Amino acid sequence: MSSQDNSEENLPAEREHAPNAVSVADEKNPFADPGLPPHEHRVQDIDERAAKRSERTVALLFTVSMLATVGFIASYVTIGVDTSVYIWPIGHTSALNFALGLCLGIALFCIGAGAVHWARTLMSDVEIADERHPIEATPEVKAKVMADFKQGAKESALGRRKLIRNTMFGALALFPLSGVVLLRDLGPLPGTKLRHTIWSKGKLLVNMNTNEPLRPEDVAVGSLTFVKPEGLEEHDHDFQTEIAKAATMIVRIQPDNIKDKRELEWSYQGIVAYSKICTHVGCPISLYEQQTHHVLCPCHQSTFDLSDGGRVIFGPAGHALPQLRIGVNDEGYLEALGDFEEPVGPAFWERG
Repeated sequence: MSSQDNSEENLPAEREHAPNAVSVADEKNPFADPGLPPHEHRVQDIDERAAKRSERTVALLFTVSMLATVGFIASYVTIGVDTSVYIWPIGHTSALNFALGLCLGIALFCIGAGAVHWARTLMSDVEIADERHPIEATPEVKAKVMADFKQGAKESALGRRKLIRNTMFGALALFPLSGVVLLRDLGPLPGTKLRHTIWSKGKLLVNMNTNEPLRPEDVAVGSLTFVKPEGLEEHDHDFQTEIAKAATMIVRIQPDNIKDKRELEWSYQGIVAYSKICTHVGCPISLYEQQTHHVLCPCHQSTFDLSDGGRVIFGPAGHALPQLRIGVNDEGYLEALGDFEEPVGPAFWERG
């Protein structure tokens, strides 16, 4: 059936809308209502073949979106993170990032383009003028809203044009899988990793600056030295992860000045070892006051007393610094006698 063969009864019914009387400007009403222009039917309104073409176009866009989402997931699974590709005019870039961005962009664009094309060519385009009304809806308004909704649902042809409906539902249902797949990058659950470091019984205390193990005579009274566990090297692939938990500072205090009984038992000749990681937000502690035996975190000024169990005496930190129990091995080197008794780092008590 061509557009010339269409009669008035084949045209889509236009919903009744509010009166559109044209007014004339005068002194009492200086702003005249120009009214709405006459409605012009689109080719899809009068030619079912054109409507079918639009329907197939919308369905194609939704189908391409589904394929792009599948491509996104396939790219994420199959393309290695180190794979590069030459893209003109960008140059060499990550193949994985390019594929993910391209597929995601196509999936989003096709959903949007399909919805816009559907609305512009198949849904009703009759303009409706409605008078302003009080905020509180009257029963008549509620009835009118429901009637308009039902009329709009009917004019959208969602029930009649099943191809569009099914492909749209497929595209919208499949697209969120892209976000679900990205959850894989969050990695495995930490388990008990935050509760332990690589310190263990027999691990030597190695000077961070000289990379040499320490003897008690190497640590002067009042000095602050940063140490790491034996065997942890900067070229290790997991160095930053491990040192973020295992970083330790040692201070030598006169045994008579140590106030905490357990601290004295866990020290060696006044040498005490504490975690370097502040218990507020995890900044590295680096400032030491020799006379008071206080250490200060430079980020938010949390202050700890190393002569009294590493307790907090000022600032926002929530708990004391964990202490590492140390001793001396048969060769005279300082060694750990185990791991930290408490988890190192910030706010673990709230998170654990």
